[in-house]
Amino acid sequence: MHLVSHLLPPQNPKCSPIFSQVSLRNSYCIPELGRVSTKTPSVKCRHSENFEQQRFTRPSEDSFAPQSPEVLPPPRVFVGHSIYKGKAALTVEPKVLEFVPLDSGAFKLSKEGFVLLQFAPAVGLRQYDWSRKQVFSLSVTEIGTLINLGAKGSCEFFHDPFKGKSEEGKVRKVLKAEPLPDGSGHFFNLSVQNKLLNVDESIYIPITKAELTVLVSAFNFILPYLIGWHAFVDSIKPDDPGRVSNASPNYQADLEWSR
Repeated sequence: MHLVSHLLPPQNPKCSPIFSQVSLRNSYCIPELGRVSTKTPSVKCRHSENFEQQRFTRPSEDSFAPQSPEVLPPPRVFVGHSIYKGKAALTVEPKVLEFVPLDSGAFKLSKEGFVLLQFAPAVGLRQYDWSRKQVFSLSVTEIGTLINLGAKGSCEFFHDPFKGKSEEGKVRKVLKAEPLPDGSGHFFNLSVQNKLLNVDESIYIPITKAELTVLVSAFNFILPYLIGWHAFVDSIKPDDPGRVSNASPNYQADLEWSR
């Protein structure tokens, strides 16, 4: 017993001082003491399993790369302007144009936008039956006609939604804009004859000078967007190699002023 106490100092009865530095590195020591004898006790040390589990692993470079936030498309916005009168209501809404992608990665205009007119008859005081509404789509050329209408001007548009199809002539729409007799504005009259649904209806609404001015101002603003010129302007970049002089001889040859 005296021999054992001499070999294992009291300040660390579990591990020999020889292995004290090892214990600092997640190791533990197991003294194997046999019967009291003249043999020197042996001490075995082994690394803790926790050390293997906690071994430092170098993170990949991707884990430190800045994560770009997901870019969401802008939300769709729907707008319209309405005019309410005693016999009818008129709502004016712009409708978007359409593009098709090309093999080069560019986009080409496939369908121009338009302005949708919706006429609803009145069924009471400030009450309108929108289930009976009649619609008329103004093309960009027809919009230009209304912009240039003037105080005493008049115009008439004829539409056949099934023109060129087997049902051609079965639906007839006529929109007229004429000045009011007292010179206070114009009246818009939409006549619809639909033989497919047995409908024959005419909706009339007077438009004052101020109301027509608002419509004309909105038409002037939206017109470039309906033909896609805003998208062309937004796509122009100063460093675009296609815009460098003589960068594309075939394209330059098509320009009248490139000679």
